[in-house]
Amino acid sequence: MVTYRIDRINKEFLRAISEMLQIRVKKESVSEAILTKVNVSKDLSYAKVFYTLIDTARREEIQKALESTAGQIRSMLGKEMHLRTIPELHFVYDDSEAKARAMDELLDRVAAMEAEKRTSGDN
Repeated sequence: MVTYRIDRINKEFLRAISEMLQIRVKKESVSEAILTKVNVSKDLSYAKVFYTLIDTARREEIQKALESTAGQIRSMLGKEMHLRTIPELHFVYDDSEAKARAMDELLDRVAAMEAEKRTSGDN
């Protein structure tokens, strides 16, 4: 169960890291990452930063760029946030949108098959 404090920290980290990737980090490739969610551990020792991409062809390149800037972002967070500990950042590709699209396609196929059965059964 996520506490209210951790939930607030998750939202604040999401806002701050997004702003840093778009404006303050010099590597242009990291600005292509669209952050979807941040999960900070209860003891604030690490944080998973979930992201997605519009162009998934460059996924490995952007993952490496994000990993290389994690220390820089953590340092900026330390200066900006009023927390005793700043978590170690781990960037994770969020493929839930792709899975949702695949599920929608499967449901559409099943609905089409059901409709086809009903129309062929009527004849």
